[in-house]
Amino acid sequence: MFEIYNVAIVPLIIGIVQLLKRYGFPVKYSPLAAIVLGLAFGIFFITPNVKEGIIIGLMLGLSASGLYSGGKNLMDNNHKDSK
Repeated sequence: MFEIYNVAIVPLIIGIVQLLKRYGFPVKYSPLAAIVLGLAFGIFFITPNVKEGIIIGLMLGLSASGLYSGGKNLMDNNHKDSK
């Protein structure tokens, strides 16, 4: 089952998506990549139960894409405010 230390997978997903983008992966598909990676980690790493893995994987992928988007928006707003 999902343990609290598995939340460390979220920054790992963000890092993998950043690497993908650096090597030419389209930026507009990065949330989809985060969800797919989250599903893969949820199903193959966290639990062998597919239903639980899908739910946990979606949670991880959506958290990773939201964390990235939120951080990016925060940084963009800070740059606009400083001008």
